[in-house]
Amino acid sequence: MLARRSFTRLLSAAALGGPAAVAPSIARARDEYPSRAIRLIVPWPPGGGVDTFGRIVQAALAAELGQSVVIDNIGGGSGRIGTQAASRAAPDGYTLLLANDTFAATDALPLAGAPPLRAAFEPVTLAISAPQGVFTHPKSGLASIREFASAARARPGRLNVGVPGIGSSQHLTSELLLHAAGNLSVTHIPYRGGGPLIQDLIAGNIDAATVTFAAGAQQAKAGRLVPLAVTGARRATAFPDVPTIDETIAPGFLETSWMGILAPAGTPDEVRRRVHAATVASLKDAAVAQRLGDLGFDPVGLGGAGFGRLFDDTVRTFAAIAAERQIVAGE
Repeated sequence: MLARRSFTRLLSAAALGGPAAVAPSIARARDEYPSRAIRLIVPWPPGGGVDTFGRIVQAALAAELGQSVVIDNIGGGSGRIGTQAASRAAPDGYTLLLANDTFAATDALPLAGAPPLRAAFEPVTLAISAPQGVFTHPKSGLASIREFASAARARPGRLNVGVPGIGSSQHLTSELLLHAAGNLSVTHIPYRGGGPLIQDLIAGNIDAATVTFAAGAQQAKAGRLVPLAVTGARRATAFPDVPTIDETIAPGFLETSWMGILAPAGTPDEVRRRVHAATVASLKDAAVAQRLGDLGFDPVGLGGAGFGRLFDDTVRTFAAIAAERQIVAGE
């Protein structure tokens, strides 16, 4: 199976444990950094899963750092445009990138002539894991994930499934799902991010969408969307009737998304440790943890080394499915 398993093992080894002893040099760095507001680039428009997570932790992270954290949404290019903007920032800790596994997807499936961006960053904290979700709208006629699969099997390429960009993690997760369910075929419709995609799905302009589950959860609670399935190992707490892919159309399937903070390469170790400690503390905040749990986000708090290994593993998984399904990078 192309779906990766090492992610689960990495998460089981990670813990939101207590802080380690602080070296004097790090303590001095904490006194010096930060001295002004921090820009947190979200390489997606407002309303998607990454933006939702960023706004949940924004206040707690600012409180931990003692300075304002300003979210800067720079969408487009399956996250490439905002990621490139972050890569050009000074490596001083005052510009950080909040990315999801689409960053790994774009490195696995680069645009022609575009260099991979992984080397331009230092992973700081793997913040959360989260399932992707398959959603439809109430008038689509698709009442379950089995009906979705049956329709795709009966009408190859006829179902329109929205994704936040060709080559995004949601697109490649959808391809992994279709492969695992018997090499099903749909037409993927790319958007500039989860927010615009969800609005078009609500309007009934497409049949279904694959997005981070949290991105569609609020609209599903309001009855404007219908969640068909989650890609994780268990059902979402807030949607106990929504099955996993594993228990329905593709036994054994597991594909979990992630989100984390990265800093431009060359950012001092002490600054990265400060940001990591503040992020872990923010994830432990009771109000933050409650909101994350309601949306199906699982706090992780893994440090830079483990995050880097996961990133590279994700690139390999996505490169394999891109080759298998003959996917070409694009908007």
